Amino acid sequence: MTSSPKILLIEDNEDDAELTKIALRKTKRNDLVFWVKDGAEALDFLLGRGLYEAEHWREDLKLIFLDLKLPKQNGFEVLEVLKYTVNNFVIPICVLTSSNVESDIERAYQLGANSYIVKPIDFKEHLESVNKAVNFWLRYADQQNHLAAVS
Repeated sequence: MTSSPKILLIEDNEDDAELTKIALRKTKRNDLVFWVKDGAEALDFLLGRGLYEAEHWREDLKLIFLDLKLPKQNGFEVLEVLKYTVNNFVIPICVLTSSNVESDIERAYQLGANSYIVKPIDFKEHLESVNKAVNFWLRYADQQNHLAAVS
């Protein structure tokens, strides 16, 4: 039996996706990643529509990495749909994007992003940024699960 994915990577650029997967491999979490290439597919996955209607393992997600510059529906639109159509959406969303524009950062947080990382150009920095985000958010998810089990 294979493990359910714990991390959803929403990234259209194959090179950037591969860098992130390498970083996740270094954290021993690469086998738990599900990758989609555009905002529409991400929403189908998260909302259980279309090709993902019968899939139940999305319920095991612990973290989402979201690029803002996506085809079909951009990252802001993904955040907006999740904020306004999904009650109590609790999966942490870490924006991982090339934009360092202050208005983009503010808008992402207003729409529910939990953290915002500007993609480092340096490979080692990219690995470190992804590693820190994964360790923080998955530890957070584990603590929330523990608290829920105790209550």
